[in-house]
Amino acid sequence: MKKQLLAAVVTSLVATSTFSQSVFSGFYGQVSTGYESNQLGSLSGSATEKPNNNSDIIRSAPSQTFGGAPLIFGAGYYWQANDKWLIGVGADYSALSQTSSSFPVSMTNAPGNTTVVPGSTVIANGASMQLSNRFNIFFTPGYAIDKDKLVYIKAGYSQVTTQFTRNRSVTRTANGVSVTTPATGGNPSSNQGGYLLGLGYKQIITGGLYGFVEGNYMSYNSPSDSFTTTVTALNTVQGITSAGTRTVTTNFNSLNSYQFLVGLGYAF
Repeated sequence: MKKQLLAAVVTSLVATSTFSQSVFSGFYGQVSTGYESNQLGSLSGSATEKPNNNSDIIRSAPSQTFGGAPLIFGAGYYWQANDKWLIGVGADYSALSQTSSSFPVSMTNAPGNTTVVPGSTVIANGASMQLSNRFNIFFTPGYAIDKDKLVYIKAGYSQVTTQFTRNRSVTRTANGVSVTTPATGGNPSSNQGGYLLGLGYKQIITGGLYGFVEGNYMSYNSPSDSFTTTVTALNTVQGITSAGTRTVTTNFNSLNSYQFLVGLGYAF
């Protein structure tokens, strides 16, 4: 009788242990798409000339929102902490770039300067921002609703490459007449770091194949750049022409991204 009771207890424990083991424990790989929204803060900057000749200007543009469908590849590993909780680490990579529409940059006189004649406007054309090579690494604890279902959160580090396309031309309008001239362009790029927060749900479809939905928020350092060129500065008010340099700075006050994803993966 004792042997039979012991065998029943052992069998029950084994069955319970087997049931409580999440299918998601171990390695996984996945791919997802959906919608990504990027919010680029307003632009501020300047163009400073030496010698000055009252030619310094202030550059500004409103905030921009742009996005599209991303393609994201991810992989990671989950450890089973207990019957309900899993502890995981992971990484993902966004394979597609996202580019804003071109936007104008307004130019106004810096205090004490007169290069923009009163009653006229100066607009730089063709600026845009591209985001690419987004890479995330994160810590991802999960709660097993049952062995086939998992709710999880993500927290970690995110990095994205920003490439700012400077204006290609400048349009000056005075007395109803507009004149457009070429401008010094360029495509400066840099890597912006920040943090990632996310929430998701996974459910087994069959075997190790699962589907998932996920939402992510990423906040980055503010993109900025500067460059210096040789110019012939013409002050139309004072009739002064001189050779010198122009230093142009561009600063965006923020960069944030949102992702709403659906995907498929496999738990090994």
